[in-house]
Parts: sequence; C-alpha cells; structure tokens
Amino acid sequence: MQSIRIMPKLIVGLDVSDEYTQVCVLDRAGDVVEQSRVRTSPAHMRRRFTCSQPMRIALEAGPHSPWLSRLLAELGHEVIVANARKLRMIYQNDRKSDRADARLLARVARLDPQLLGPLQHRSAQVQSDLALVRARTALVAARTKLVNHVRGTVKAFGVRLRKASTQSFSTTAVPMIPELLQPALNPLLDTIAALTAQIRIYELRMRDLCRERYPHTELLQQVVGVGPITSLTYVLTIDDPARFRKSRAVGSYLGLTCRRSQSGDQDPELRITKAGDTGLRYLLVQSAHYILGPFGPDTDLRRWGLSLASRGRKNAKKRALVAVARKLAVLLHHLWVTAQVYEPLRNSALPTTLAAGAV
Repeated sequence: MQSIRIMPKLIVGLDVSDEYTQVCVLDRAGDVVEQSRVRTSPAHMRRRFTCSQPMRIALEAGPHSPWLSRLLAELGHEVIVANARKLRMIYQNDRKSDRADARLLARVARLDPQLLGPLQHRSAQVQSDLALVRARTALVAARTKLVNHVRGTVKAFGVRLRKASTQSFSTTAVPMIPELLQPALNPLLDTIAALTAQIRIYELRMRDLCRERYPHTELLQQVVGVGPITSLTYVLTIDDPARFRKSRAVGSYLGLTCRRSQSGDQDPELRITKAGDTGLRYLLVQSAHYILGPFGPDTDLRRWGLSLASRGRKNAKKRALVAVARKLAVLLHHLWVTAQVYEPLRNSALPTTLAAGAV
C-alpha cells in the first residue's frame, strides 16, 4: 500500500539568479506568508533555510539548481526541481518578474508537484565526472569550428584542402596553406593541434573512469558502435537506471520520440521532441550512423534499421537513424539493468530455434 504524502505547512517557490534568489512562501491555504530575497550563495541559503520545520521547495532547473537542491535536501526539505519546458505559464506571463515567477512556482507546487515535471539531479561526484565529458565535447566543437574556418578561408584563394581526419588536419593542411594566408592561419593550426592533444587527454581519462569507477559501462560496450565515450556519457546522464520502470521510457527521456498533437481525427506525424541531454542524443545518433553504415556488423538492430530506411518514404534514412538511436537507448538500459550478454542476432535466431524444437 502506497503511503500518502502529507503537504507541509509551508510551500516555497524560488526564482534563482546569479546574485539574488526571490523567495515566496505560502501556507496550506495558499496565502502568501513571506516574499523576500536572499543572496544566491551556499552560506546565505543554508542560513535562510536551516529551520526545524520541513518545507516543500520548488525551483526551476538551471545552472545553480544542482548544488542548491542538494543543500536544501540535506537540510531536510522536500525539494522539487521543475522542468523549464513545463513552465510556459511562467516564461509566457504578460507581467513576468522574478517575484511573480517565485509566486507561480510556489502555487503550482502547492497544487500538484507533478505539473512541474520534476527532475532528478545527479550526485556531486557524478556531476563532476559529467563535467569532464562535457569539457571534451566543448573542445571538439571548438576544434570543428576552427577546421571549418580554415577550409573556408583558403577556398577564396583557389585552394581546396584534401580530406583528412580532424585529428590529423593540423599537420596535413600546413603545406597547402597559401603563403599570403600563413600569418593568419598557422596560429589556428597550432591551436587545432593543441586542442587535439587536450581532447586525447580527456579521452584517456574517460577510459580510466570506465574501468575504475563505472565498470558497468562494459555491459553497454558489448554493442558494436558503442565505445567508452558513448557508454560513459550514457551512464553519467541516466545516473540511476532504476528510476525508469521500463527501458522504453529512456527513448522519451532523451527526446528521441515524436511529438504528438492529436485532436479529433487529426493526428499528424511530427518531429522528435529533442528533450533531455543534447550531447548524449548526438552520440547515440552517431552510433546509429555506424550501425547502419558500410562497416556496421550484421545485427538485429542493423537489419531493422535498414528495413526502415528502404521503405522509400520522405527522409526515410534520417528517420531510420533516429529510430535506431531510440532503440539503441532502450537496449543499453536493458543491458545495464539485467547485466545480460548481448546477442546481436537474437531475434533472427528465434525462428530457427522454434523450428528445431518442433521437430
């Protein structure tokens, strides 16, 4: 039998900004008890919310919400981190202000916390490890931008740089740079080389994390096309696999399911929601590219994806990539939870097994 959660006597809405946080406190009847502000710092927040009476505190997800939610929970309060995508009544308010935002957060938390689409923040350790992953992602994006800049610049001088991997670009491009452009582009090539070296250091550290702190990433790497970077990002992003009752829910959590706007007989096919972590969604799509590409091994997932791509509909290949990425997200969660050995052609072998058993 499920226990009924009793509403605390006080419900608090916090609108957090870099310097100050607006505080709105309601009682059970919905009357405003307090409306004030406090500095956004651990010391001031601890001093303000250290009290003997537990409160329900709602705040919007943002840069400060991880440490702030951990601190408030440590002080014994019920903390609700609201999904910003669920707060249209706040960011489309005609009379928007920090005080009004805090008051609306408190009122919705008093009515039904589920309306806020509550999020679950990671632990401080997982957050720091994920920061390493995202730092590498930022460097890769910067390197890609510089490489594209160099390629575009030399075209104005009638030069087209030959194809090369991003890792080797800084060395292969040097002899092809026109003399007039060398003062402008050679420093960029040096920067690209430095970025490549630093990215490699990050990748080695991520492999160490997989081996030392997150050994269950090996379960995910059973799937060809999923390496240490993708598996570690997946584990750190999901954090707690038990919060999903079914593996299918992971696809929706990562924004790989289609939007829906059904009304009467109208139920159009829409684009994916793109909710959740952008970096992990990108990595899953890249893994799907490999699985469906010329070097992908023969697996049930590859056969299913190629079947979708061959149906000839508009953008069939792109839709197949997203569908494979979604199915891959579900598969990785299942492998993580069950610790099963991955069988690439399990479904394809079922008819043969059943036929053999019938003889």
